[in-house]
Formats: sequence, structure tokens, C-alpha cells
Amino acid sequence: MKEEDRPIGIFDSGMGGLTIAKEIKRLLPHESLIYYGDSKHLPYGDKSKEVITEYSIKITKFLLENNCKAIVIACNTATANALKEVIALANEKNVPVYDVISPVAEKVAFTFNQNVGVLATKSTISSHIYKKSIQKLNPHINVHELAAPLLVPVIEEGFNNHEISSIVLKTYLTNKKLQNIDSLILGCTHYPIIINEVKNFYLNKIQVIDSPLIVANYIKQDLENKKLTSQSKNPFYEFYVSDLTPTFSKLAKKFFGSCIHLKIVDIFNIIRN
Repeated sequence: MKEEDRPIGIFDSGMGGLTIAKEIKRLLPHESLIYYGDSKHLPYGDKSKEVITEYSIKITKFLLENNCKAIVIACNTATANALKEVIALANEKNVPVYDVISPVAEKVAFTFNQNVGVLATKSTISSHIYKKSIQKLNPHINVHELAAPLLVPVIEEGFNNHEISSIVLKTYLTNKKLQNIDSLILGCTHYPIIINEVKNFYLNKIQVIDSPLIVANYIKQDLENKKLTSQSKNPFYEFYVSDLTPTFSKLAKKFFGSCIHLKIVDIFNIIRN
């Protein structure tokens, strides 16, 4: 297999990262993809940095062992807690690592937005990674952060576009921390599934950041710069999970936009050196 035809490895705590995978597939239709969703340990947002890092390293090893030419951490929480460790591991094989926070922070820092809201998991918010990343590039932007721990379970259980998601969203979006914002970052790869509900709540009066599109565009440009884009006429797509439920399978196909076959591979019970 040619160097450039090797697959792109993508991982998340569940199926939310499929929103990133879907955009990568759309922008880079010749690329093969290997996706790993750690549904067994979902959600990552309420776990310690040490545990999140351990999970992320094991998944990265799995993707590297499957000959991936690039690693995409399609999880804000994993990015906030384990980015350095994943980069260090991938560097051993000269494999680039892409996260879902840096491209978004860069995009937001150089727009006309002045009061940016961030909705994310507890772990991502407690790390203040969005605030630090944005204000490092543009200290004049005000960043207002709010943890929304109920959203991932609501989405994973299929309650988007439902009375339950409406109530949960209203509770978070009316919080005083998000008042007077002019834009909102959905700081979890699960959240784009409810982006239309968020836009409807605000009556399209604020900008809701489309993170998957920003991240996929960044990856496309960087792979082109590195001469690593594939022109394969027969790309393949492999989807792995650490655990599988009927709801997960149903929603995963909806997230990715096509029929996919999920394979259960519990890498956490395999002893790896």
C-alpha cells in the first residue's frame, strides 16, 4: 500500500466523532477511514485525566497497529486531557495528530466575534482549553464556558429532536454564563447532532460554530501540504466499538450518513506492550 493510501484513524468516546468522520469523507472522498468509538467507557467527560489518557493511548496504539497514516482525536475531552501523550506516541511512527479544538480556536480567534460561548463536557470545561487556546491567539475575545454533562447521554440514547433534549438544552442555554454571547462553540463532537435545535432556540440570532466542517477543512489542507492525500478509487471504511447496543448501531448509521457495519473490538481487555 502506498504511503498516502494508508487510512486515517479517528477516535472518540462514542459515536459523536462520526460527525467529524462524515465531513472528512465528504471533503476527502478518496481517503480510507478507520474509526474507533469507546462506547464501553462513555462518557469521557466525567472521568479523570489519568483514565482518559489511558484510554486514549490504548486506542491510538490500536489505530497505529492498523497502519493509519494520521490520527484524529475526534473528542474534545480526549483532546483536553491526552493530546500531548497521543502526539508523543504517534511521533514514534512519524504520524501526524489532529485534534478538534485547535482549528476551531484559530477560526474563532480571527473572526469578528467578541463574546464567545463554549458548551462542553465537565472535563473539557474544567481544563479551560478553549478559553486558553482562543485568548492565546486573541486576548481581546471574551470566552464564556458552561459544562453540559447531560447532553451526551441524551444524544447517545437517541433523544435528540425530542421533548427531553428541548428541556435539557433550554436549561443550559438560558444559564447566565451564556447570556449576551454572539457566537457559540459546541465543544463536543456529539453536539453537532443537535445543532439545528440550538439554532432554533436562538432563532438564528447568534452564530453556532460548525466545528466538524472547520476541523475537516484543516485536516484536508494539512494532508495536502504534507503530500499525504490519497487518490484511491477504492477507499475502505472500518468502524470499531468497544461495546455495542441497538441504539448505538442505529444512531451511528444516521450520524455517518450511510449504512455501516460496527465491529466490536474491546482493546481494553487485550494486554499490549
